[in-house]
Amino acid sequence: MLITCSHLAFAQQKTHIGDNHIYSPYIRTVQCYHSQKEQSLPVIALNTREQLLFSFDDLEGGSKNYGYSIEHYTADWKPSGISTVDYVESFAEDRIIDYAYSSGTLQKYTHYSLSLPNDQVKMKISGNYLLRVYENGQVKKPVLTQRFYVVENLVNPQVEVKPSTQVAERAAFQKINFSISHPGLTIQNPNRDIKVLVMQNGNPGTAIRNSQPSFIKPGSLVYNDLKSNDFKGGNEFRKFDTRSLRYPAAQVQEIFKDSAFNAVLIPDRSRNTSKYSSETDKNGAFFIRNQDGRDDATESDYVWVWFTLQSSPVTENAAVYIAGRFNNYSLNEVHQLKYNPGKRTYNGRLLLKQGLYDYKYVLKNLETGEINDTRLEGSFFETSNAYQVFVYYRKPGSRWDELIGYFTTQNDTLRSSKGN
Repeated sequence: MLITCSHLAFAQQKTHIGDNHIYSPYIRTVQCYHSQKEQSLPVIALNTREQLLFSFDDLEGGSKNYGYSIEHYTADWKPSGISTVDYVESFAEDRIIDYAYSSGTLQKYTHYSLSLPNDQVKMKISGNYLLRVYENGQVKKPVLTQRFYVVENLVNPQVEVKPSTQVAERAAFQKINFSISHPGLTIQNPNRDIKVLVMQNGNPGTAIRNSQPSFIKPGSLVYNDLKSNDFKGGNEFRKFDTRSLRYPAAQVQEIFKDSAFNAVLIPDRSRNTSKYSSETDKNGAFFIRNQDGRDDATESDYVWVWFTLQSSPVTENAAVYIAGRFNNYSLNEVHQLKYNPGKRTYNGRLLLKQGLYDYKYVLKNLETGEINDTRLEGSFFETSNAYQVFVYYRKPGSRWDELIGYFTTQNDTLRSSKGN
């Protein structure tokens, strides 16, 4: 059974070529992470044996001539403009030769995979990179693009997560303070040469850029300005489990089969309340799993997952979307819910591969583009979030930004720090 492009209702959205983005309606379940930690951010250390695992499914099936290339980007995700000989040791592009056909699934697909670096493509400088996948040599017509990072650990970021210092925001916001120790690196002008990016839960849309430290000390830069790096705490992610299609698991109300498998989720409600409720989540991640077969990559089927949000209509000129790492937090027509005034519910469905998924409901103003991810979910300083800190350095006279430090932290301790 093949789900056609019309059934997918795939919608293109305006995007920068340096974004994580899928350009083809048949490409699904893009994954890219450190080989030693599934669903981690795709960050590896330079000149080590560390590798990234990258994969995707093509719902058209068969075998295609997919190629890939890598390109170096600035700290602000713009093309560095340097020659390939500056950032790769061998080649900057190659073919994807590892693929396998789905087995025993209603939805037929081909699973493609790739490890980086490899014998053909090896990065020789640190920084931001973009992986571009294309068909039949058409480099300028990618089917998908994927960000990844190569770090040369020359500095040591130390990170602290606290409730906001702003009294009015203390109950709902989290503040990130950090310092950068650089005893072996001489930085002549930190305000000019150093850029630091802080991100929440691997979501580029949350990124805050820091260009000036609060204090400059011998061998250390301190970033702890009272009004900087405040993030909405948000709420724990919602989750569902479609590892088995034989019986309903967590958050699944019903499973049925017609031309494809369908999983109807238990209706959700708004969680924008005054009280935080502790739950365990994966900070927005997803994990492809299959309890009905042996191989997660090729024996996991695709399922229409039906979402229902019980809610009165949100503000005019606004739409409700489903977001998580599974769709790069992108808000386009495919992920939008439609309102049913008779039932007072928002409804929608997504075609997703079997597994465990975190998700949340996000509001977007269709006139201004403003995104609100707490209106339907609430925001609490106790919420467990993962924060990532990227430290970039451009040497005087250099033509590119190096990634010289990376750190990720978890703020579980805030759950027990209320009132301190």
